[in-house]
Amino acid sequence: MPRPAATTAAAAKASSRKKAAAPEPKATKAAGRKKEAAAAVAEGKVTKKRSKKEAGGPKRARSAYMYFSQATRQEVKKDNPDASFGDIGRLLGEMWKNMSEKDKSPYKELADKDKNRYESEKAAAA
Repeated sequence: MPRPAATTAAAAKASSRKKAAAPEPKATKAAGRKKEAAAAVAEGKVTKKRSKKEAGGPKRARSAYMYFSQATRQEVKKDNPDASFGDIGRLLGEMWKNMSEKDKSPYKELADKDKNRYESEKAAAA
């Protein structure tokens, strides 16, 4: 059954008002950073670029916390199956923060050994 012309006209008028009142989409963060970088180049304030890592260079040394995290992550996941990645990280951070220095010492020893390994590989590569 066809609609009355008055209803169709009212609907069209309401639709055009919505389109006119619709806000413009916001610029993304990446677009904003690109504009800032372009402005800095134009003003002569060139930003410092990160240097490329050599392909054959040694891997960085792990921290004591990273050794702890690697050793206990599966246990924390098992105890908290519904926890997200961020929640697990938060739980691990709390555990690390509340550990005594005595409990942290095995992980600190591993980190020291890894730091020595990294320094020797770095010296050998140079």
